[in-house]
Amino acid sequence: MNVWNSLLSALPFEWAHFSFMQNALLAVLIVTPLFAFLGCMVINNQMAFFSDAIGHAGLTGIAIGALIGIANPLWSMMALALMLAVGITFMRRYTAASSDTVIGIVMSFMVALGIVILSRGGGFNKYSRFLIGDLLSITHEDIVLLCIVAVAFIAVWIVNFNRIFLVSLNTSLARSRRMNIWFIQGLFASVTALIVTMSIQWIGILVINALLILPATASRNISRSIREYLWIAVIASLISGVTGLIASYYWSTATGATIVLFAMLLYSISMVLGRIRGR
Repeated sequence: MNVWNSLLSALPFEWAHFSFMQNALLAVLIVTPLFAFLGCMVINNQMAFFSDAIGHAGLTGIAIGALIGIANPLWSMMALALMLAVGITFMRRYTAASSDTVIGIVMSFMVALGIVILSRGGGFNKYSRFLIGDLLSITHEDIVLLCIVAVAFIAVWIVNFNRIFLVSLNTSLARSRRMNIWFIQGLFASVTALIVTMSIQWIGILVINALLILPATASRNISRSIREYLWIAVIASLISGVTGLIASYYWSTATGATIVLFAMLLYSISMVLGRIRGR
């Protein structure tokens, strides 16, 4: 961290001399590639609604943590996210309802439950920071945790990428190759739930799904291969993350929402480029 801080302090920019911006920039460089890779598979698996449900269910995780006296609600949020990921996977398998219906039912219930618990006695306001997020509050300890999660994600990604990708493209073909479809889908859902939930405190419940989806969708507009799809998404996510962070410093705006605005700008550009490229 000292080397990183020294490198940034040498830059001729005002924002680079503040420790909170140095920490936030490092976090952005770690988180945005993870979101890009996840976003690509989320879109392929048609799970955009799922990631949104996990984000909104974070309210209930916060509520449960408050009820049982956990000082850091992140742990209760992550535990609940894992249970929801597994539960939704089982419900998709054993009920006749469509995936969107199952996810909608779970999200509606969890959001309502969280709001009821947190609003009891008028105490909801002190948890409203989770709705907007605060990337500038990230600490050295948070960055260490992010690094651990990033390493674990890369390991899971390397080992399971081909299977996850095949299941997302053609479940029948994957089943014919004796793949455990539901295990793979459950594993991917759990990884997505953990990373989304962990990032809520910095990005915000209201915009976290957009940050997950927009770079990957922008990449899909202009990419012609799976390799292009993944790496263009990473580049778009990094660009929107870094520019949004710096812009939020000068504009005095919420960092997560500002990053999403730049991601939306890149998505709009990709739509134009996609149409030009398709001619």
